Amino acid sequence: MAIFKGAGVAIVTPMKENGEINYEVFGELIEDQIAHGTDAIIAVGTSGEAPTLDDDEHIEAIRFAVEKTAKRIPVIGGTGSNNTAHAVMMSREAEKAGADGLLLVAPYYNKATQNGLKEHFKTIAESVNIPSILYNVPSRTGSNILPATAAWLGKNVKNVAAIKEASGNISQVAETIELSAGSLDVYSGNDDQIVPIMSLGGIGVISVLSNVAPRQTHDITEACLNGDYTKAAALQIRALKLIRQLFSEVNPIPVKAALSLQGFQVGAPRLPLTVMEADHQELLKQAMIEYGVL
Repeated sequence: MAIFKGAGVAIVTPMKENGEINYEVFGELIEDQIAHGTDAIIAVGTSGEAPTLDDDEHIEAIRFAVEKTAKRIPVIGGTGSNNTAHAVMMSREAEKAGADGLLLVAPYYNKATQNGLKEHFKTIAESVNIPSILYNVPSRTGSNILPATAAWLGKNVKNVAAIKEASGNISQVAETIELSAGSLDVYSGNDDQIVPIMSLGGIGVISVLSNVAPRQTHDITEACLNGDYTKAAALQIRALKLIRQLFSEVNPIPVKAALSLQGFQVGAPRLPLTVMEADHQELLKQAMIEYGVL
């Protein structure tokens, strides 16, 4: 059974001026997402600045999301690492904190082989009793979970339930769906490819766009799930200008700027990420106005 279908938000982690997590604003963001139809909260992933949160902060953010969501929608905790033992420890802690599932990014920097990826994900998934979503994002990790590897994991590892596909390669996504033969749910990891991936059999998106346009992102996925791809394509195309601006600098710099423009006090990203450049922020603002979210 799918962890969720539809639009899951890759939610940001709000920060105070002193750099601490701002849980009051985090709660506001979660409530706003639920109120606008978001189908799942994905906490402390890339958009949540996982690389610069220490372990205690990381788990506390997941625990807070679980408590605030109160089982209204699933909470998926980002617990991936390029250190398998560390990922196992974080995954177990996320399970204790009440997470409904895990998001496991491919190991970065050390660039495991495909056999290494199989053993890495198998070891993590078998250490817990909740489902895992693999996260394939070669542009960030330097590691590509090939279709045969993803399919093997879906078929042979009980708790490997899905993959977030952000390779940008539609042919690869299609092959993953083909080879997995129903053993692996597929989520789009790119907001500009929600409709193409869902038209091939994907069941939703793990979305940056949803941070600032939760209802609109949900509506794109809902149209796909209802089989209305004409409507879905029109909604997807309408969102493209804003999506481009949300990735005009490295995520989550633009989405934090966008949320600030909407009045959420999410603060600046932690270093080494910095605030959005003024000219990019102006283009982002105009795209938000045109899209109707500002």
